[in-house]
Amino acid sequence: MKNKFFNFVIICFSLLTFRADIIAQEKGRHIKNEAFTCGEQLTYRIHYGIIDAGQVTIKIQDSITTVVGKKAYHIVGTGVSTGVVGAVFKVDDRYETYMDAQALCPLMFIRRVNEGGFKINQDQLYDQDYHVVNCNGKKYKVPAYVQDMLSSFYYARTFDYTNEKPGKIDSVMTFVDNEVWTLRIKFIRRDTINSDVGKICCMVFEPIVQKGRIFKHNDDLQVWISDDKNHIPIRAQANILVGSIKLDIVFWSGLLNMPAGAK
Repeated sequence: MKNKFFNFVIICFSLLTFRADIIAQEKGRHIKNEAFTCGEQLTYRIHYGIIDAGQVTIKIQDSITTVVGKKAYHIVGTGVSTGVVGAVFKVDDRYETYMDAQALCPLMFIRRVNEGGFKINQDQLYDQDYHVVNCNGKKYKVPAYVQDMLSSFYYARTFDYTNEKPGKIDSVMTFVDNEVWTLRIKFIRRDTINSDVGKICCMVFEPIVQKGRIFKHNDDLQVWISDDKNHIPIRAQANILVGSIKLDIVFWSGLLNMPAGAK
């Protein structure tokens, strides 16, 4: 599970980013946001097989801040191992993004990974005008309005999925581990599931993953997203080479809209 614990969560959240390329790439863009606001908090439990393996919390800080002269959302995601897993494999991960409140693209990204002694420290500055990312002093040329691992999730939540058709495959580029990553994902169906926060109407997506390294097949990961204006990940389930991992929402607060199907 080395370097996979919180990365699994981030990949699940990033799955919605496939619609980014339909937005015009002009400077000074303004994305309409009816999906989230300051103060929102989402908490998830991670299961490895039948074992509770960890907890992830992602929160938008309570007020808008300023970064490089621009108003921004400050979003913090933390992941820790729990129970038996925590006793034998300590995980303490922290991801932060400062996301332009108007253009909904990253201005700064901070990554601190500590998983069983394996560590990653990344500090990324995004120059969205010149399409450059400075990561720990090294510069990379990137596509216009490229997203980081965490901001991609919030950006994608603003899209309208009302007319999404089963079988449709889309793709988009994000910046992950100092590389531009092309993500492809397929819409499967609409579904209603029971969760710790109630019965939720969802959309089910299936990313096209690379088989052989972590997954047995290229369709071994599915994600359930709330079918409402919030577009919150409710559940994610993956079959991997050494078992299965499942992520379920257990708590939310500060939502901008009434959740779909919640009682």
